[in-house]
Amino acid sequence: MTPCPHLVDRIMTVMETAFDPAFGEAWNRRQVVDALTLPSTHALVVDADGAVIPDGSAPLTMPAGFVLTRHVLDEEELLLIAVAPGARRRGIGAGLIEYLFAAARRRGIARIFLEMRRGNPAIHLYAKFGFEPIGVRKNYYRMVNGDRIDAITFGRSI
Repeated sequence: MTPCPHLVDRIMTVMETAFDPAFGEAWNRRQVVDALTLPSTHALVVDADGAVIPDGSAPLTMPAGFVLTRHVLDEEELLLIAVAPGARRRGIGAGLIEYLFAAARRRGIARIFLEMRRGNPAIHLYAKFGFEPIGVRKNYYRMVNGDRIDAITFGRSI
């Protein structure tokens, strides 16, 4: 199934500004399209007020944030969450996490996982919502300059 091109465009608009290029965390368009072709992958894009931008709507509203997840059986993985720099500190990230919890519950999900690089400031948002560290992958991520950073896996029951 091909994802709505407007959805991919909106995700990429946020992606291009939200991730620090030094860490190489942003996905490219092909990665986003490939993920969205899977029926177990879910995405939500919101505007600067935190209102959901429907998938099929015309590309008039500027996106401010998105969340991308996938589920297998009763587990969900938070693949990416991002808020454009100009829209931060308005509760958009928190709203996206709350959406994730509600949507996951509707799908019968029991546990949500995520992985992030050590030192990512998003740890404060995840901790606020009850995510706890459950594992470390030493030197998992490679930065653009070649340095390695640990990955920390977090989990939370819902």
